Amino acid sequence: MSILLIAEFDQQALKAATRSAITAATQLGGNIDVLVIGQNVNAIAQQTASVQGVARVLVADDAAYAKPLAENFAPLVQAIAANYSHVIAAATSFGKNLLPRVAALLDVDMVSEVTKIIDASTYVRPLYAGNLNATVQTSEAIKLLTVRPTGFTAAKDGEQSAPIEIIAAAGDNALSRFVSENIQVSERPELGTAKIIVTGGRSLGSVEKFDQVLSPLAEKLTAALGATRAAVDAGFAPNEWQVGQTGTVVAPDIYIAIGVSGAAQHIAGMKESRMIIAINQDPDAQIFQWADYGLVADLFDAVPKISASL
Repeated sequence: MSILLIAEFDQQALKAATRSAITAATQLGGNIDVLVIGQNVNAIAQQTASVQGVARVLVADDAAYAKPLAENFAPLVQAIAANYSHVIAAATSFGKNLLPRVAALLDVDMVSEVTKIIDASTYVRPLYAGNLNATVQTSEAIKLLTVRPTGFTAAKDGEQSAPIEIIAAAGDNALSRFVSENIQVSERPELGTAKIIVTGGRSLGSVEKFDQVLSPLAEKLTAALGATRAAVDAGFAPNEWQVGQTGTVVAPDIYIAIGVSGAAQHIAGMKESRMIIAINQDPDAQIFQWADYGLVADLFDAVPKISASL
């Protein structure tokens, strides 16, 4: 059995979501090859080679891969997929954009949002906004999976380094082009892997209040900031902060929901948190049904007092 895992990284480091996907891949058995696609990615390849469980690192380094355009990445993965029994990516925006395209090119079914590995062809994944877990089995010759990072611990660095091999690039298909990106620089932890998350809802009322009320608390706790879909749609928070079924699925040690009503799609994205704390002035808010600790209070009064006391 051989496994191909698609690496996701930023300018500095391999993402924690990919490390979690590596852990998932080790549960399948067999050798794990990690594919690093990009331009000038030697440092990332070296870092990937040191991760426990990685047997080999494949590097496709080309100007066509300077930006993660799935239309260019997918044909490259397709070209080498026949050498593997499994192709895996983390269930992030990157993985969920890339792997369905690879599945279409290979004409095979794929299994998304895997949270548990039963055996090489059997997996557990959530259904109905996380209200049910389904055990699914695939008989495809090449099994394509996206795995939820929250379902697996992140693989750590080992003492040995895996070999690195250069593979041929597939070039630019000219099906899409990179226009621009707006990266928010923050010292806060990444939302998908943070141990503490402070999330605000639409009741905060504005971008200014979102920052004024939540940021001091997040800074005191060294927490990531999150938002409900309603808050994002209202323009109070950026898209990358959205927690929920249609945003980022999280499972931190502590999840603090402030002014969050508890819509089903939001609950699906955070209910695996180890401790949930809710602050809402509505005692009948749905979020209290999921909270380990709840405070019925005006958030504009309670949260600044909590922040000041820390």
